[in-house]
Amino acid sequence: MAIQRYRPLTLLDQLQREMTSLFNAQSPATEVNFSSEEWSPAVDIQETDAGYVIHADLPGVKSADIEVTAENGLLTIKGQRESSKEEDKDNYKRIERFSGSFMRRFTLPETADMDNISAKTNDGVLELVIPKIPQSQPRRIEVKVD
Repeated sequence: MAIQRYRPLTLLDQLQREMTSLFNAQSPATEVNFSSEEWSPAVDIQETDAGYVIHADLPGVKSADIEVTAENGLLTIKGQRESSKEEDKDNYKRIERFSGSFMRRFTLPETADMDNISAKTNDGVLELVIPKIPQSQPRRIEVKVD
């Protein structure tokens, strides 16, 4: 499985924008708008004897808005979380929950059984179970003496 690269500079850039926003409070144009930023759900990947299990955090995303595809050894999770349009009338001061579309891709190993992948959601967590293809065991061949 491909591992998503950790990008610490992205976090530092975000921190810098927030600090700038904090110190320039009189200029609301520098506010970070989390709701319109691109986002990517956090995932946990576990390998078991029987296969692989992926848990993706998708709070607030409806099951109907999630699309999971597997093709040519590539697993894709994509979807969309709708933004809340009630920010103005409820007197919000800050919105930090991301909204919009997301996508994650993973390269599956050759041992993954692409035809039997299952997916379910529970309490905002998408669980994908990817079974392994049963490996054939080597067969010992008896050598006879003429």
